[in-house]
Amino acid sequence: MSTETENPYAEEARERWGHTDAYKESARRTKEYGPEKMAALKAELDDIEAGFAEAMASGAPADGERAMDLAEEGRLHIDRWYYPCSTDVHANLAEMYTADARFKAHYDDRAEGLAEYVSAAIKANASRSE
Repeated sequence: MSTETENPYAEEARERWGHTDAYKESARRTKEYGPEKMAALKAELDDIEAGFAEAMASGAPADGERAMDLAEEGRLHIDRWYYPCSTDVHANLAEMYTADARFKAHYDDRAEGLAEYVSAAIKANASRSE
């Protein structure tokens, strides 16, 4: 199965970020992942996203410890599986989670308003590490 079939946004990502070190590192790492590693990666991400949805549903504030800890787990997930991800880089990604309709839909399909919650938690986490 081709990368384009697995990820319909692969070509767009290559065009937008293919020149960056982060993209090159991510491509290098993920090229070596077999089905077991990909399943582990996806399960870990699903757990983080489910944690965000549960935190939001419970009324935990996005700038509270629970949400910021989940944001840090998410940052470390990217750092471990894809490319080095500082809190500043992660905060920039958080902007995309609300600005890009596809990212927003990904989160909001799980729980309405989750994209904004995740974005706010990531930014709060970046601020606490300064």
